[in-house]
Order: sequence, then structure tokens, then C-alpha cells
Amino acid sequence: MKLRLVKLEEQYKMQLSDMMEEWTSSGETIVPAAICKADYHDFGRYMGSLEIKEPGDGKVPDSTWFCLDEERNIFVGAINIRHELNDALRLFGGHIGDGVRPSERRKGIATEMIRLGLIECRKLGIEQVLMVCNKTKNVLQNA
Repeated sequence: MKLRLVKLEEQYKMQLSDMMEEWTSSGETIVPAAICKADYHDFGRYMGSLEIKEPGDGKVPDSTWFCLDEERNIFVGAINIRHELNDALRLFGGHIGDGVRPSERRKGIATEMIRLGLIECRKLGIEQVLMVCNKTKNVLQNA
């Protein structure tokens, strides 16, 4: 499996749709939440929702990448990187939010996405990265 992080472009419209349809039909909460800020069926608006440039309304600048399995030409997950942290993110979010689509879990994809995400953090000038995990609540299932 050859994975790389890509920014969403028109050429990945089918990969996005395939991943989001699988995730939605599973009934699970889609993580990272950043890939649910807009309806992916409205592709142009959706693409614009994947980056926050200026902080405001409790939001911080962030960027979203999708994890492409180049050998199968499918999206296997997504990662969102917050460029800075506010008080809430220091406690409950950290710099990185990531998720792997249901059919691709337990294959080491999340580990590789985080490794690739740390490279992007370095490019963004983030020298210390905070990641948080809630081990008492299963956020992957709707309760």
C-alpha cells in the first residue's frame, strides 16, 4: 500500500464520494469533523470548506488533506491539521484530527497518516504537536 496526503481537487471527486458514501452508510460519526462542514455533493462549496484561513468564532486556521492509496486509487481517510490551538483544542482536539474509513481500518493506515501529517505540521511551522485521544468514549459510533 502506497499512501500519500493530497489536497482535494476535481480529479478526486469520485474517490471522495466513494469514501463519504461508505462512511455515511455505516452510521458512524465521520472523523475528522472538518470533512463534514459542507455537503460533499456540492463539490465547489465543499472544497472551500476544507481550509480556514483566519481565526474567528472559536475556530483556528486549519488545513485538510485526504489520504490516497495510490495503488488502488481510493481515499482511505482524511487528516485535519489545526495551525494553532485555542483553549478548547488544548483540552479536546489538539493539532491533528484524523480518521480512516470503516473498510480500511486495522491496516496501519492511521499510523502512516499521522506520520505524513507530522511532516505537514513541520512545513506549517508547528514545532510541537499535541494529539489527544478519548479512550473512554467511542466517538466512531453514534450513541
